[in-house]
Amino acid sequence: MPSKPGDQLSLPGARTPTRKGPTTLRNEPHSRSDDTPTAAPPPRRSFFSPAADVIGSELDLGLTGSHVVHALTPGFCDAASLYLLERWRREETTYAGADPAQIEARRLALRVGTDAPESWEGVLPVGEVVVFPRETPYARALVDGHAQLLDSVDDHTAERLAASAGRDERVDELLKSRSFLVVPLRLRGGAIGFVACSRGPDRGPFLTAETAAVESLAARAAVALDNARRYEHERRTALAIRGSLLPGTIQEVEGLRIAHGSLPAGQGSIIGGDWFDVLRRPGDRVSMIVGDAMGHGPESAVAMIQLRTAVRTLAGLDIPAADLIRRLDALASDTPGASFATCIYAEWDPRQRTCTLVGAGHPPPLLRGPDGRTAPVTLVGAGLPLGLAAGTYEPTVLTIDEPSLLVLYSDGLVESRDTDIDHQIARLARALDTAAVDHDPLPALCRRLLRAPSDPAGADDRTLLLAELTPSKD
Repeated sequence: MPSKPGDQLSLPGARTPTRKGPTTLRNEPHSRSDDTPTAAPPPRRSFFSPAADVIGSELDLGLTGSHVVHALTPGFCDAASLYLLERWRREETTYAGADPAQIEARRLALRVGTDAPESWEGVLPVGEVVVFPRETPYARALVDGHAQLLDSVDDHTAERLAASAGRDERVDELLKSRSFLVVPLRLRGGAIGFVACSRGPDRGPFLTAETAAVESLAARAAVALDNARRYEHERRTALAIRGSLLPGTIQEVEGLRIAHGSLPAGQGSIIGGDWFDVLRRPGDRVSMIVGDAMGHGPESAVAMIQLRTAVRTLAGLDIPAADLIRRLDALASDTPGASFATCIYAEWDPRQRTCTLVGAGHPPPLLRGPDGRTAPVTLVGAGLPLGLAAGTYEPTVLTIDEPSLLVLYSDGLVESRDTDIDHQIARLARALDTAAVDHDPLPALCRRLLRAPSDPAGADDRTLLLAELTPSKD
């Protein structure tokens, strides 16, 4: 949805319009009534449609821009568009205090009459990046910080639209503007974009009070757009972090098939302290881990990343499972936010038919054996959470002679405000048995268990790793 140089609230395309002389800047009122401050009504939201009331209600740049142009069109003006500086949108420096030769702005929203934006996609696509030279009213509004009021569309824009719109006759009508208004979007002393409004020959020109009303609307819109941009940036960051924590492409190796998934806590949350990983080891062995750093938000995410990276590094040393967790414990004690993190570590050796488990204050894994019953594994020692420098971690070694299903999970799947955790673990085991009877494939089984009822508040992340262990026959 990029834009082209010199775009304003008018549309590109069409033949060069017939003009009655040069465009004039109307910074002075055209009538006595407009010139008299006491005669002009004070700026008020009633100039605009009810869409003005919802500006800022959504933390989404596109929706916020759409609310602005819907507030303006068609009641206040015939066409409206909103542009954001590309530098600001990308979180670079703006042009505050500078006079650039040109500015680049992205068309965020557009409305012409009651038309849908899609009907103008071929002429003025939403998302198009437009380059505006210094002499255009858009650049002047951004640099000067003041609204620009003209009798018609400026020459640069008219020529550009006429050259690019082909035979679209709607552009001819749009270029017949009787009054054209560009209002900068200002935030903390700098400009972040602008709103452009136009009125055709059948309507009166923009008055001083109306310009002030648009400036007031633009001030509210700038704050809402800034909030939406900040949220989108945090969301992208969180998604990048979460995406980086997914195990690699390992889904099936000799003697092992896995399925994994996670659900964030609460509505809209996408980042927490859960992590999981699957690592190849020498001799066809595979290490698996599910962990949980306390809390939610950036601090927990940083601790989670450091713990996961440490596990990968320690696993590369090929040390015994209990030693690995002891070293992880020592590292967590020196890592901000990592103390009291929990984890369950498993190492599967299909040749030796052994599964070695080490826990650090984490709920016990579940094992579904050949008898078709799922039960929690009784660990030699549950172990204390990481970061307490306890150093007392003991391995639990299981002999797996027949294909079995190992379930590693975070406490979000079994914690409840109203039920004892042992009952919740038993509930998860029953849910697994019920789903297994239905012969769900492993990925479907994982999704089903992730959404199994537990705490209705959804107060913690849910992470699940299923490992189908098949011992070697030789």
